[in-house]
Amino acid sequence: MRVLGLISGTSHDGIDCALVRWSRDGDLLTGVVEHTGTVPYPPGLRAAIVAALPPNPADMGEVCRLDTLVGRAFAEAAATCPAADLVCSHGQTMYHWVEDGRVRGTLQLGQPAWIAERLGVPVVSDLRVRDVAAGGQGAPLVSAFDLPLLSGLPASAGRAGALNLGGIANLTVCEPPLAYDIGPASALMDAAVRAATGMPYDEDGRLAASGKVHEGLLAELLAEPYYHLPPPKTTGKELFHAGYLDRVAGPYALGLPDLVATLTALTAETVAAEIRRHGLGTVVVSGGGVRNPALMRALRERAEGVRLLPSDDLGVPSDAKEAVAFSYLGWLTAHGLPGTVPACTGAAGSRVLGTITPGRGPLRLPEPLDLPPRSIRMEGRGAARRTSPLS
Repeated sequence: MRVLGLISGTSHDGIDCALVRWSRDGDLLTGVVEHTGTVPYPPGLRAAIVAALPPNPADMGEVCRLDTLVGRAFAEAAATCPAADLVCSHGQTMYHWVEDGRVRGTLQLGQPAWIAERLGVPVVSDLRVRDVAAGGQGAPLVSAFDLPLLSGLPASAGRAGALNLGGIANLTVCEPPLAYDIGPASALMDAAVRAATGMPYDEDGRLAASGKVHEGLLAELLAEPYYHLPPPKTTGKELFHAGYLDRVAGPYALGLPDLVATLTALTAETVAAEIRRHGLGTVVVSGGGVRNPALMRALRERAEGVRLLPSDDLGVPSDAKEAVAFSYLGWLTAHGLPGTVPACTGAAGSRVLGTITPGRGPLRLPEPLDLPPRSIRMEGRGAARRTSPLS
């Protein structure tokens, strides 16, 4: 079954696409990555998304318009990909409602009917809310993909984890399973660069590399209460946004290079602290942060002795890891299988995720399966380096 995974993450800069052909043989599920890509949002739509994000106000008319415009953008992105049997669309997270450490609700926009109408195939969408309704955090859902993927690592890898460095950093840990959002990866860095230059991010980590870490500001940033909450926990732009950065960093009046260097150190230190806390020997890293040399250098220094592998070494393109994961979640839903790990999200039990919007013809789904696969092997782009991922 070919499943197209679509997602726009907390950086809200575009739509990541991954078409994966899934085939099962007993406990092993093989995924062949046949296509990946990113389709940038039109500038006007991206500006509208940013304007509607916390702490900015947004009325119901704007929510309606964004639901349609994001849905149409996802449909256009899907149309640039090879044909699929099923689409799994995460949409664009606009708000994650958290009170007293508990997730009360979550909102992803991007009406799936536009995708179903354009492609004519069924669409799985709105995946997070079922986990929230079951008492979970609604994230990180990618843990359901991480755990069977990491199961193929050799014993010499030690305790393994998977780290995604997008707008928010999230971590999945094996044996026993655990997953949660650590805190900002690029969210605050991007906010600083955008406010000062209008550019979306610190390209190649150049600003961070040219600046100096301000230890006083770093200590104040590290005092954020969220970092000290026990998992499972989730966060997003509703906490780590430009207003937060202005409130905490504004009084220091740092130049942009020093500010970005300090924010890069914040990400590296919060992530490394969790890696150390769980005694991880190998961490598989994905997301845009993999392409930031300053961030990866700082992380290696703080997580000394830990093997950091790009997810490409396991056959999963690091820029498209979450889109690949949502392709897998769509495959699970189509087969009547749960897409959550209760120990990772905090839900009362495993749940089949999402709603299904039919395509043009009658809705036909595969025969239901009894159990999810225990192991995932990825092939396709990046697979050539997968033969010895620990070399």
